[in-house]
Amino acid sequence: MFEEIYSPVQKINLAPFNNLFVKRDDLIDPYISGNKWRKLKHILTKAKTENKTHLVTFGGAYSNHLVATAAAAARTGFTSTAFVRGEEVKNEMLLLCHLFGMKLIFVDRESYRDKNLLFEKHFSDDADAYFIDEGGASPEAIIGCAEIIDELTTTYDHVFCAAGTGTTAAGLLAGIQKHHLKTKLHIIPVLKGGSFIADEIANYVALSQHLQLHLDYHFGGYAKTTDKFISFIKDFIASTGLLVDPVYTAKMFFAIIDLQKQGVIKKEEKILAIHTGGLLGMFGMKDKF
Repeated sequence: MFEEIYSPVQKINLAPFNNLFVKRDDLIDPYISGNKWRKLKHILTKAKTENKTHLVTFGGAYSNHLVATAAAAARTGFTSTAFVRGEEVKNEMLLLCHLFGMKLIFVDRESYRDKNLLFEKHFSDDADAYFIDEGGASPEAIIGCAEIIDELTTTYDHVFCAAGTGTTAAGLLAGIQKHHLKTKLHIIPVLKGGSFIADEIANYVALSQHLQLHLDYHFGGYAKTTDKFISFIKDFIASTGLLVDPVYTAKMFFAIIDLQKQGVIKKEEKILAIHTGGLLGMFGMKDKF
C-alpha cells in the first residue's frame, strides 16, 4: 500500500548533551507524518485485504490523525469519513481533510465516547466501511511502530517518545524486546494523569523493566501549556533548528533536559528522541506564540 520509507537519524547540538540524536519521522511525509504513517500503513493493507474501500475514523478538530487518514485514503484509492468531536467548526486541519475528500460528521462529546456505537449507527449497512480507532490504535499500528526499532543501525542507552494513547510506545517496547536490547524506553504522557498509558501498552505487549513513564511533563494536560513552556519551545527551535509542537514533541525534549538535570540520564549517554511529527497541530495553538 505504502512505499517503504526510512526516516533519518540526526544528531542535534543541545547543551549539555554529547550524544543526543533524533529519529526524524516528521520527515516521512508532510501530511501522513511521523507515527501516523507508521500506524496507518498496516491498517490500510488489512483494509485492502478485506476488500474494504471506505475508511471511517475519529478525532478532534485539530487531529493530525484525521489529516493523515484523509491523505492516505486519497492516495491509495479509499474514500474516508471522520467523526469529529465537538461542535462544528472550520480550521486549517479540517480544511486539509476536506481537500483530501474526507467527509466530516460532527458529534457531541457524550456521543463521541462510544465510537463503536457511532460506527454501527451510521455504517452498519455499509459493507465497504472499515473502522479505524482514534489515533489508529490497533495491533497493526503496533507492528508499524515497532519498525522504528528495526530501522536503527546502532544501539542507544535511552529512547524517548511522547505519548497520547500509548500505541507508539507499545510498538517501541515490542521492538526493544524483539531485538533483546538493554535500552531504556522513556515515555512522556502528554495528558494529565497519564499513568493509564501503562495499561494501554499492556494491552499489546508485556511490560518490562525497559519501560519508564514520566508523568510530570503534561503542562496541565493535552493541548495545555504555560508561558514558561512556550518560552522553552521558542528557545529550543531557535537554538536547534528543529521544529517541535507544544502538544507532543516539545514536552518530550523538555523532559529529556529536565531528567538530565535530575541525574536520571547522563549527558554522555547515547540518547534517541523519536520525533513523531504532528507539526500541523501547532495551528491549534497559534495564538500562544
